[in-house]
Amino acid sequence: MIESSLTSLGAKVVLVASSDENHPPENIIDGNTKTFWMSTGMFPQEFIIHFPEPTNIGTVTVDSYNVKHLKIEKNTSQNASQFEPVAEKEFESTEGHLQSNAITLNGCSATHLRFIITAGYDHFVSVHRTLSGRGLWRDEWRMRSPE
Repeated sequence: MIESSLTSLGAKVVLVASSDENHPPENIIDGNTKTFWMSTGMFPQEFIIHFPEPTNIGTVTVDSYNVKHLKIEKNTSQNASQFEPVAEKEFESTEGHLQSNAITLNGCSATHLRFIITAGYDHFVSVHRTLSGRGLWRDEWRMRSPE
């Protein structure tokens, strides 16, 4: 498995429910917890990450602030439709510092992941990073380097 930003692996944020020009959605996948996407209030909020080819996902690590409840859904087609649920998690409030939650997806394969924030501890939430590269692999990566 490889530790890298999702951007360097060709991933893109292809949909977001809201956006603040000072905190764009691309910050979710740049691998830097100092940059972030911020919602503009109201729930649910969602964003979709697209992978250029099917990618196996072992663990999703979400670094966030004020997120209370998150659903994760996957899709295996090239268009972002017909998602199926893969995980759901209630986050604890962590006043003053980032929430960091590792969510196991058991190696499911996906071309899209949809993150749905159904509730927050405040009107606004921020997502600083998703999907540490350690939780991702493709079959050709396994052939090049053993785990």
